[in-house]
Amino acid sequence: MNKHVVWISRPFFPDIVDRLRPHFEVRAETEELKFGSADLAKHLAGADAAIVGLAERIDAAAIAGASRLRFVANLGVGYNNLDLDALTAAGIGASNTPDVLTETVADYAWALMLAAARRVGEAERWLRDGQWRGSRFEGWLGADVHGKTIGILGMGRIGQAVARRAAGFRAQVLYHNRSRLPAEVERECAATYVDKATLLGRSDHLILVLPYTAQNHHAIGEAELKAMKPTATLVNIARGGIVDDAALARALATGEIAAAGIDVFEGEPSVHPGLLERDNIVLSPHIASASRDTRRDMAALAVDNVLAAFGHGPHAGQPPTILNPGVLADAS
Repeated sequence: MNKHVVWISRPFFPDIVDRLRPHFEVRAETEELKFGSADLAKHLAGADAAIVGLAERIDAAAIAGASRLRFVANLGVGYNNLDLDALTAAGIGASNTPDVLTETVADYAWALMLAAARRVGEAERWLRDGQWRGSRFEGWLGADVHGKTIGILGMGRIGQAVARRAAGFRAQVLYHNRSRLPAEVERECAATYVDKATLLGRSDHLILVLPYTAQNHHAIGEAELKAMKPTATLVNIARGGIVDDAALARALATGEIAAAGIDVFEGEPSVHPGLLERDNIVLSPHIASASRDTRRDMAALAVDNVLAAFGHGPHAGQPPTILNPGVLADAS
């Protein structure tokens, strides 16, 4: 009996990929590639399952000829690259990798916030450029984080993990979310619910942790940036498109806000040139979850989902993080 085929769109840890081999014919890419629509459709047409990254847009066109495809595992907690309605309509299961990256991404949110507030990137570039010939008492003045007000827009798992870290900085936490958290969760996070306008106006450091949706597109735009304190720091570890990058570049240039730390961008890997021109911003290439342990855990969870969808492993028949469980047919 021929094995089912699983296509893996990007290389990752060989020992984790090897867990698939007893049950699948594995077709794994050996280098990072950017797939055109025709190439992506061709790979999916020849597969029963796929493990893909955020760069692969899996929509109705991509799966139109994929009559064998039964499951797509996304390497990420976000899944706006998956057209879940189209997959569901085609009877194709889909999964993501929540929870395993929560704490690592929360760590990185604080790293970006601290670096931006204290002007770490700007100071390092100045030092490397050979300009440090002495110190000035009023040189390199940044903003404190301890004792300040941390605002969180989007209070899911990662937002809550960000909030819990604030206790060590004796910081006040405000948050806004589509729905208010239960009282016991607010107590655990020492977080106070406020409306969006209050969050923008009172936050010394605002961290964005909300999912990308059509409704959240440019949730932080020109008006929102004008509503923030001129001393405030903005951090985006969520998704590109939540911030209007052009408006942010203008706000940083005119002093509407003091600094920013940005890990995700509209149209990435392209970055708005206005952001590249600013010194008062820390930029990183979408790496908030990029610790070795966490990326291994993400890969392992994606593999667990594929195995389970085809009746293998400890979760046989019940992929642990399936997004559309109602459509999963017997694929074994």
